[in-house]
Amino acid sequence: MKKSRGHKSDHGKGGRGDEAAILETEDLDFMGGGGGPDPDTISLASVTAVTTNVSNKRSKPDIKMEPSAGRPMDFQVSVTVIEARQLVGLNMDPVVCVEIGDDKKYTQMKESTNCPYYNEYFVFDFHVPPDVMFDKILKLSVIHSKNLLRSGTLVGSFKLDVGTVYSHPEHQFFHKWALLSDPDDITAGCKGYIKCDIAVVGKGDNIKTPHKATETDEDDVEGNLLLPEGVPAERQWARYYVKIYRAEGLPKMNTSIMANVKKAFIGENKDLVDPYVQILFAGQRGKTSIQKSSYEPIWNEQIVFTEMFPPLCKRMKVQIRDSDKVNDVALGTHFIDLRKIANDGDKGFLPTLGPAWVNMYGSTRSYTIMDEHQDLNEGLGEGVSFRARLLVSLGVEILDTSSPDIMSSTEVQVEGVPNISESATGKVEEFFLFGVFLEATMIDRKIGDKPISFEVTIGNYGSEIDGVTKPKSGSGKRSGGDGDEEESELIQGSSDEEEGDDNDLVSVSSTPPMKPIITDRNYFHLPYFERKPCIYIKSWWQDQRRRLYNANIMDNIADKLEEGLNDVQEVIKTEKAYPERRLRGVLEDLGNGCSQFLTLANKDQNQTGRTKLDKERLKSCMRELESIGQQAKTIRTQVKKNTVRDKIKLVQNFLQKLRFLADEPQHSIPDVYIWMMSNNKRIAYARVPSKDILYSGVDEETGKDCGKVKTIFFKLPGKKGFGAAGWTVQAKTEIYLWLGLNRQRKDFLSGLPNGFEENKMLKGPGSQSAPPISLTYTMKQIFQLRVHMYQARSLFAADSSGLSDPFARVFFSTHSQVTEVLNETLCPTWDQLMVYDNVELFGEVGELRDDPPIIVIEIYDQDTVGKAEFMGRTFAKPITKMADEHYGPPRFPPQLEYYQIYRGNCAAGEMLAAFELLQIGPHGKADLPPIDGPTDMDRGPILPVPLGIRPVLSKYRIEVLFWGLRDLKRVNLVTVDRPRVDIECAGKGVQSSLIQNYKKNPNFGTLVKMFEVDLPENELLHPPLNIRVVDCRAFGRYTLVGNHAVTTLRKFIYRAADKHANNLNTQEEIIVNYEPEPTIKKLETMVKLDSGSDAVVKIEEDEKGGKKKKRKKGGDEVEEEEFDESMLDWWSKYFASIETLMEILKAQEAAMVDAEEKEDQDIAADGEIKPDDSLVKGKRGKGKKEKKRAGPGDIPEKKKHNIDELQVYPKELENEFDNFEDWLHTFNLFRGKAGDNDDQNMADEDRIIGKFKGSLCMYKVPVSDEMQREMGFDSNMGMFQNIPTNDPINVLVRVYIIRATDLHPADINGKADPYIAIKLGKSDIKDKDNYISKQLNPIFGKSFDIEATFPVDSTLTVSVYDWDLVGTDDLIGETKLDLENRYYSKHRAICGIPSKYAIHGYNVWRDPLKPTQILAKLCKEGKLDGPHYGPGGRVKVANRVFMGPTEIEDENGLKKQTNEHLALTVLKHWEDIPRVGCKLIPEHVETRPLLNPDKPGIEQGRIEMWVDMFPKDMPAPGPAIDISPRRPKKFELRVIIWNTDEVILEDDDIFTGEKSSDIFVRGWLKGQQEDKQDTDVHYHSLTGEGLFNWRFIYPFDYLQAEEKIVISKKESMFAWDETEYKIPARLNLQVWDADHFSADDFLGAIELDLNRFPRGAKTAKQCSINMVLNEKDIPMVSIFKQMRIKGWWPFLARDENDEFELTGKVEAELQLMTAEEAEKNPVGEGRNEPEPLEKPNRPDTAFLWFLMPFKAIKNLICNQYFWLTVKLVVALLLVLVLGLFIYSMPGYMAKKLMGV
Repeated sequence: MKKSRGHKSDHGKGGRGDEAAILETEDLDFMGGGGGPDPDTISLASVTAVTTNVSNKRSKPDIKMEPSAGRPMDFQVSVTVIEARQLVGLNMDPVVCVEIGDDKKYTQMKESTNCPYYNEYFVFDFHVPPDVMFDKILKLSVIHSKNLLRSGTLVGSFKLDVGTVYSHPEHQFFHKWALLSDPDDITAGCKGYIKCDIAVVGKGDNIKTPHKATETDEDDVEGNLLLPEGVPAERQWARYYVKIYRAEGLPKMNTSIMANVKKAFIGENKDLVDPYVQILFAGQRGKTSIQKSSYEPIWNEQIVFTEMFPPLCKRMKVQIRDSDKVNDVALGTHFIDLRKIANDGDKGFLPTLGPAWVNMYGSTRSYTIMDEHQDLNEGLGEGVSFRARLLVSLGVEILDTSSPDIMSSTEVQVEGVPNISESATGKVEEFFLFGVFLEATMIDRKIGDKPISFEVTIGNYGSEIDGVTKPKSGSGKRSGGDGDEEESELIQGSSDEEEGDDNDLVSVSSTPPMKPIITDRNYFHLPYFERKPCIYIKSWWQDQRRRLYNANIMDNIADKLEEGLNDVQEVIKTEKAYPERRLRGVLEDLGNGCSQFLTLANKDQNQTGRTKLDKERLKSCMRELESIGQQAKTIRTQVKKNTVRDKIKLVQNFLQKLRFLADEPQHSIPDVYIWMMSNNKRIAYARVPSKDILYSGVDEETGKDCGKVKTIFFKLPGKKGFGAAGWTVQAKTEIYLWLGLNRQRKDFLSGLPNGFEENKMLKGPGSQSAPPISLTYTMKQIFQLRVHMYQARSLFAADSSGLSDPFARVFFSTHSQVTEVLNETLCPTWDQLMVYDNVELFGEVGELRDDPPIIVIEIYDQDTVGKAEFMGRTFAKPITKMADEHYGPPRFPPQLEYYQIYRGNCAAGEMLAAFELLQIGPHGKADLPPIDGPTDMDRGPILPVPLGIRPVLSKYRIEVLFWGLRDLKRVNLVTVDRPRVDIECAGKGVQSSLIQNYKKNPNFGTLVKMFEVDLPENELLHPPLNIRVVDCRAFGRYTLVGNHAVTTLRKFIYRAADKHANNLNTQEEIIVNYEPEPTIKKLETMVKLDSGSDAVVKIEEDEKGGKKKKRKKGGDEVEEEEFDESMLDWWSKYFASIETLMEILKAQEAAMVDAEEKEDQDIAADGEIKPDDSLVKGKRGKGKKEKKRAGPGDIPEKKKHNIDELQVYPKELENEFDNFEDWLHTFNLFRGKAGDNDDQNMADEDRIIGKFKGSLCMYKVPVSDEMQREMGFDSNMGMFQNIPTNDPINVLVRVYIIRATDLHPADINGKADPYIAIKLGKSDIKDKDNYISKQLNPIFGKSFDIEATFPVDSTLTVSVYDWDLVGTDDLIGETKLDLENRYYSKHRAICGIPSKYAIHGYNVWRDPLKPTQILAKLCKEGKLDGPHYGPGGRVKVANRVFMGPTEIEDENGLKKQTNEHLALTVLKHWEDIPRVGCKLIPEHVETRPLLNPDKPGIEQGRIEMWVDMFPKDMPAPGPAIDISPRRPKKFELRVIIWNTDEVILEDDDIFTGEKSSDIFVRGWLKGQQEDKQDTDVHYHSLTGEGLFNWRFIYPFDYLQAEEKIVISKKESMFAWDETEYKIPARLNLQVWDADHFSADDFLGAIELDLNRFPRGAKTAKQCSINMVLNEKDIPMVSIFKQMRIKGWWPFLARDENDEFELTGKVEAELQLMTAEEAEKNPVGEGRNEPEPLEKPNRPDTAFLWFLMPFKAIKNLICNQYFWLTVKLVVALLLVLVLGLFIYSMPGYMAKKLMGV
């Protein structure tokens, strides 16, 4: 049966389309208007839009073979609990518990406070797969009065999952407030706040420490809540209802051995599974009931969770488990991602799902006692087979917590729900799946000896074990149980066909077994040739195709977009012309795709089974795509050559959004699994999402692989696929798949390559409609494939020498060939043409031209023994030429392209090659283009790459600077003694001189050598340059030490400077006047001076007084204290600089945000961005942090003093200055086999065996005159002029260590006792005696002097160790500095240049050379004219004139004339000097990360430091600067409590019934609770008035710079030494009611931050609650400025509703004195001497009742105790009567008896 079908070439790829892609620039010019204006200026984007692919790399299968999920990784979660505020409860002792998964850690307990300050740091280390990590719940809870015996009561808790933290920018929350709520009482509202930092670090992430904002910003609790972006601050409680209806298709198994034995003996055929569903959400677990013995359980239950909304936990885990007496096993797991089933926009919707079926995948469904793939059922890794499907729905209801009938606890509830109707999930339809196996090659040789078949399943249909037949009529359920016998009978081919009716079609789900035949040494293939086996399966599913169709449309748009973006990036990477046109084309396609979606997606609205989520998702997808489409159109008009990169970033956001929207959370048809079976064992599988092969009548809705031939690679299941095993291809198949409704079946063959006949299973009447069981191809085409393998680079190191012996194996269809093996290289240049003759391909010519099969290239390392080792793989598509086409431009000859090689998921190099597939026509090979190339006779039969394809070469000279070798480790346990370096590039090379004795002098004798070599004209095709180090041993033996491949030589190509810059002899002078720089806001004003221009830049030093006067005028500050310079020290400078750094970082962030907002507005406004305010300029400031040195004009308003500053670098100094490789480069030498773990760059650290220092320079020869002149100085040195000699040199190295931050705790108590160790060469200093006890942020403030000799001691190691009383000290982390590169750098890193020149004071000049001497030296070295100092503060260097002040004050205030300021001005602007200028390093502090070799890649803290180096042959430097930490200053705070007023009255008087209180006031400084002091008691206050005149005295130590109180105390009885705490200075005052017999009652409190508290009110009347609540409107004061203040302050407490209420007022006087002043004027505590306070004149109300006894008694009897009195009187009368009775009874009885 031959069917005719139009060629695919009219899809726009064929014919003309392809040529448009490679149109050269000239053609495009005339389209853009001839030689007229640049086409870029025309905004008719469509004119210059290219919509076809430019590159040949289209739509190839994914190369990354290894499953990434499920493999464990290292994670570190660090949590700092800083403080808690507003905890609900009276006078509590809070502890914070941090809990991640099952790990718990506690802070210390703080006594009697509602706002404890902890500042404790906790670290949790994990080694788990990322999915498991991100689902862990992190819970912070505050517990009240916990101790050893009692667990304490929970105040409130806060939880979020680790994934939320990880997906937050920078993977962290910094200084944020977590809102606590009580899970047992959801009506209660907020229970307080914890301020904390949380960071999650995976391997290789580095966390930026954000700038610490000022305290005041962070005190705004509401504005800094710990919530991800976009989550509202007010979260509400909500109920999450998960309804579980029923499950189907559970695997027939039971893991308990007993059950199988039982079945064998009794023959009992019960369903052997007892399923229940378990749901994990937000750390809570809910379970349904267990349905005993059922494969089709029906639960009809709902599980109700109560949790905040929106939740901070992204996923809900739904698991079907099998209940078992021993242990329960998971049968399948499904995750519901809450972000995908809700939308938080203003037109969004709450999470909703279903009722819909979710499919679960996991391990294979075979009966085994031990399941090796159990992890897959737990949801780790990709499932390898269908497990079951579950009918669920989910709804969320926001709770109104104020309504009375609400349940207040968050316990999980389980309730029953009514049954759901059959049609609720859609109408059951009959689906038809058809597949053809066109080719099966690359079958692993381990399984090649047994017959192989392929089994295809969809759900349980087609599966041998539990095959399923058609469902019983009307019911959507599958028949379980007996289904398998029926089905297996049918499979065996019994002819039960009735009238050939289509419905009784037997499914054929596996191909006939076939024995593979050999392709080559590694792989086999199946001999299908022209007969291709087919499979077909019928299945019945709910018809929910609309969901899949919409997902397909979006996926198709996204695929096209991704391909286009890759293409644009390829164009940019290969530096082809006009990337912007390709980007416009991409955007045009995107816009069209989006508008198409809007028209198509809205069909089938009234389909049965549409859920609420379907409707809402459709609305939100339509909104999103509409906006994406509009933005795409707008951006398209804005694409210019210079904005391409920025726009690509924006478009990538669209891509992510499309991918997110296309992922459909409600499943319908399960995925298709294809298993390769060998000998009835399951070997390898492939999974095809059913939506990808789903058919629709509309092209856009059809799945991307439906009715197409797809290349599928089979992989090993589960954990077997990890590591090297997973990299080998198990099999490569070409499969055609089609899935659709049975009634749409007529088209199911239409996508196959044409030219075949169908073979039916049966002949006969019904066979017309039956699908074929195999196809026989009658049409085949013969081709010749030419593979041009040119070279590869950066390959994987497979041998222990650190090199490989690579060869490539190229597979095409059933053919394979290998290149030659090149020994010992990572950058082979094969230069080989491989010709494959007589390649047979089936199908029509036109189809093969557009979509030829793919070529697989595998690279191996040849080993002398054993099998070749796999090094990587890549795919390519050949460019196809039909017999009747012309072999010529634009498509032929093909161009060499780089292909990325992958090994597992890691990139493992690139390969440069080209592929062409040429049809052999009727005249045979004679018509093929000839192979013309230089025939190297010495290479025998190997053909080189032909001329048209191999790159054009030209002659280059490469100069090599050999400086020295460093840090060489032992090789095979022998030390390296006489090394030399061999340099090789493209077959030519040069050797260095031999180092005679590496230990004595590791530098080379001869510095520069050169060689000439032929290299391609196109710089992108340059081969790598190999650096090898060999050790020359005795008897002429050589050992390879290590090697390094320089993959790209571009940065070493010498480009002559333009003429303009070289005319140094110009006579004009350029006057350079530096204005004081404007404030940070103006980022745009960075102007680079050009040497030819005559810009005038003026420098003015701001006079010290100037600032003060200006401030006075502003009148902001009332009292300006006199500024004493003698108070300043180095730390003042440091803290001022840190503040400036923070402001700069903040300003940059704000600028970035503004820029982004502006960009968004531009897109929204559809406006063109004007070139002058282009954003690119706005962002220039980012890289130029140093430029924005806080010049005098920069100092933020609040700093009054003009303090000279230094530069604080937030990272290593070398990061800012390009590793100091301005002329001396460091090349790491590698040795040993590369690591096989995920992140190879990590393993590479261990492979470094040493470093080669040197440099390269390459240029074309013959040399131009200009370069001749450059080289003219010293021709031996070539281009390396002005380079110092590399003789050994003695240097004094001075290391200043300031402080370390965020150290990793080393002791059990979560702290460390750090000290510094420094190693340089043979010097090893351990500062063990000065360890700092229990501190993770120690301030060291030390300097160390070490003498060193370069080049022997060139690496400085600074380590922080943890001191231990017993045992060895542990390394916390270390950092290494290369001092040699610093020393020789042109940036002059030996001693930073301060911003001012001073000869005394805190900022004294510390360099042994004065600025004038440094300047003279630099001018001499750079061969510059100058410096010439002129009158009037001018200096001329080269042709620049600088201006500046010329006077200096000495210690006695006398002014002298000096040129130093002028010279310093030039040095600070040295980068503006033509030709030799570069930025000189300013006085600075660098921040270096500390790393620990045991935990590679994870930062263990940071250290702030700097290094000065002074050569010994220069004048000796002065003494080191004193940076010892500031000692805290001793202060005494005296608080006089005068009076209280309006204190609430707690007690009722026993006698008078009046309300009263026995008031006393308690006070303490935060952190010193044990030093709390109480006043005496004012008894019986009836008005809330109390008179005290009582003095508290608090001595404390205070650090002014950090605004913290320093306390040293022992943590416990057993502590070895005291621990230093730093705590904010806060005074706590509380008012209490004294009780004699019971505990005192707490009435109210106030906490005053001594640096910033509201000014007291003048009178009690003016004192109100607003003083504390509305701080913004009240003037704030600081006791450290005022020293003495008196006033009224309110006392607050919380009432039942958690609101603050006023509970009293206190009149107090605060006086602060330094310790010396306090000693001079001593005072007594309380009312004691000296300076006693007078006794308060308290009214005698306390004894009032003595004066009015009758009134008191009347009150007692009549009012308070009336009934009590009556009862007492009655009781007394009764007792009296009884007493009289007993008294008189005996006498009376005697009388009666005796008758007396």
